[in-house]
Amino acid sequence: MEFLGVPLFDDDLYKLLVRFTINLMVTMSVVFVCYRPRNKDKSFAFTFLLLNVMVFFTCFAMKKLELELGMALGLFAIFGILRYRTDTVPVKEMTYLFVIVGVAVINALSNKKTSYAELAVTNLVVIGMAFTLERAFPAEEKNPLLMKQSMVYDNLLLLDPTKREALIQDIRERTGLVATDIKVGKIDLQKGTASITVHHERS
Repeated sequence: MEFLGVPLFDDDLYKLLVRFTINLMVTMSVVFVCYRPRNKDKSFAFTFLLLNVMVFFTCFAMKKLELELGMALGLFAIFGILRYRTDTVPVKEMTYLFVIVGVAVINALSNKKTSYAELAVTNLVVIGMAFTLERAFPAEEKNPLLMKQSMVYDNLLLLDPTKREALIQDIRERTGLVATDIKVGKIDLQKGTASITVHHERS
């Protein structure tokens, strides 16, 4: 039965449900078993889950157009350079984003040449590696009394590592923030400014 030339039902629906169930279980294992227990930022967990679901359905919908390889490479290229405008995504979270996209692509684009046993081993290896590495390289504990503030700084001379104390003092005098650490980001020599992240005591 069709409507406007499009079938109302296709046997691929069963494949979609099975593969999505596998994909969702793997993703939730990576996020809630590997990532969340040692990384308390809930916003990234939200991003990982929604991004994975969207990439999975996009890949599955495009699968019939025989663009599997090119589309997969395109998705990896896009998310490989992903940056949020509000803040720089930490390297660890970027790695998890890559894993989440990879899991969605693998589960959506695998075909008859890939058995369910191979798919299961692949997914289990990803979960196992994430779980093991999280415990082998624990995240540094953050001081709850410290906060961080991103800003544009206009005195490039004080960015010299030998003038660190002068830089901290200048930040304190101009902003009132009691800085404990300062990380320098992008430097714009034409404008004479630099993007810095100031770690400071909670006021």
